[in-house]
This record gives sequence, structure tokens and C-alpha cells, in this order.
Amino acid sequence: MEYKLTMNELCAKDYLRLRESTGWGTQPDVQQVEAGLKNTLLSVTAVQNEKVIGMGRLVGDLFMICYIQEVVVLPEYQGKGVGKAIIEKLLAYISDNAMPNTDVTAGLFAAKGKESLYEKFGFIIRPHTTGNEGAGMLMTVHSKI
Repeated sequence: MEYKLTMNELCAKDYLRLRESTGWGTQPDVQQVEAGLKNTLLSVTAVQNEKVIGMGRLVGDLFMICYIQEVVVLPEYQGKGVGKAIIEKLLAYISDNAMPNTDVTAGLFAAKGKESLYEKFGFIIRPHTTGNEGAGMLMTVHSKI
């Protein structure tokens, strides 16, 4: 299967379309997505015949911590290496752009049932039993009006 990867060309329309294909709950509005994309360290899109078939975003400070966000591949293209290629590009960006001779923590929240994809890259499922690391956690913080 042929496709190309592009960097920092993800638009709000494609972001929302890909996100909707996953069945992920409430969708953010276009203005929120545009602001989020503007403040993303790196977005990677997989494009086949001018159609965006997958995406991934990298957010964080690039000095101590980065998070891989929203790796999404359209269902009909899953299992064909697209997600793997996106993740490789995101991880390479960290390695290539981090401060020399430092370690950067890469984190993510895997969709249920997709953990094995990330384990292939060395990500661990948390909680795990070594050290003082706790479970990965999240919450929703609502903005003030």
C-alpha cells in the first residue's frame, strides 16, 4: 500500500474526520482544534491519493516530556503499517530535536485494545511493578467562562 507522510499539514477538518472515525465521544469545536494544532510540536499525517488516512500529534516541551496524542488511522487502513510509520516519525522527531545527551520521557494513552502496537516500540503498560511509578491517569478540566 502506497501513501506518504507529511509533517505539520494537518487541518482541523481532517483532524475531526479522523477522530470521528474512532467513535471517540464529544468532538471539540473547530476553533479549539485549530488552536491545538497551532500549538502542536509536530503533527504527522498519512496521505493516500490526496486523502488523509491517518494522523498523530506530538505535544510537550521536548526537553523533559512529550506526549504522543491521537494516533488515528481510518479503520479500513488499520493493520497495514500506517500507525507504525506515524509513531516512528513522532519518536524520531523527539530523538532528533531533544537537547543533546539528555533523556526525554515519551508518554501516551493507548486506546483500549491498541496497547500492543505501542509495546512494540518499548512503551510499558502502567501501572507496572518496578520503582515508584503509579498508574497513568487523566481528568477533564473545564475552562472558566
